[in-house]
Amino acid sequence: MAENDWSDDSAYDDAVRRAQRATRVGWTAITGTVTALGCVAVVAAVACLAAVVACAYVVVSVNR
Repeated sequence: MAENDWSDDSAYDDAVRRAQRATRVGWTAITGTVTALGCVAVVAAVACLAAVVACAYVVVSVNR
């Protein structure tokens, strides 16, 4: 065993860096997915509202 082997933390430091990188990638993926789902929900809500307004317009126009 070499004299300085007990203080060689390079493998540990490398593992910590890889874990931090994986964590960042994971959170970025989660954030992107949640953002995309939020945008889809807003678009769906606007489309439903537009459909309700269009249906109401048709009902009012037919009854005149």
